[in-house]
Amino acid sequence: MNQYTNEFLYKLICSTIQATGLPIMLEEDHTGVNMSYNFITNVVSFDANRLVEAAGELPSILFDHYVKTITLHELGHAIDRPALDASLTRTLDYFDMRDQYSTKEIFKNPDLLGMLIEEHQMNIAFEETAWANAENLNEKLLLIDQNTFEMIKNHSLSTYINNYEEDLAVYKQLLEQTELQPA
Repeated sequence: MNQYTNEFLYKLICSTIQATGLPIMLEEDHTGVNMSYNFITNVVSFDANRLVEAAGELPSILFDHYVKTITLHELGHAIDRPALDASLTRTLDYFDMRDQYSTKEIFKNPDLLGMLIEEHQMNIAFEETAWANAENLNEKLLLIDQNTFEMIKNHSLSTYINNYEEDLAVYKQLLEQTELQPA
């Protein structure tokens, strides 16, 4: 992590949370996810090693700008907490499906793969909403310039969109194969 200690990251993230006035707790974890928001516990967590690694994917961005922007994004999820809470039952359906079937089985069954596509769409909608909320926070607080914010947002969203598009292509191909099979 070079010059960025866990304590430095914790303080940087905390200061960003405090600037918004949102009553969100912060915890460090070691999940391999740079930062996440748990709507059930109302906690933002960060993995210091992954956060430094993820920031390194955008070398033209100042590290503290990356961390502040991702923090605002996670707080954007917190603002959307009622919608996240409303999705819990369906989210559990997706987890159950993954527990019951292997990835290979899911990608051979149009109904199961359709559920995965639906989950992608839901996640992208939540991500876009969180980014819109983060943008509103940033407009009020003026923490990050708009160009930097957009670069980080687009980079972050691209991961979700690329995974969705890959799975959607497989899904469409599977549907075509299913339609061509005799009844």
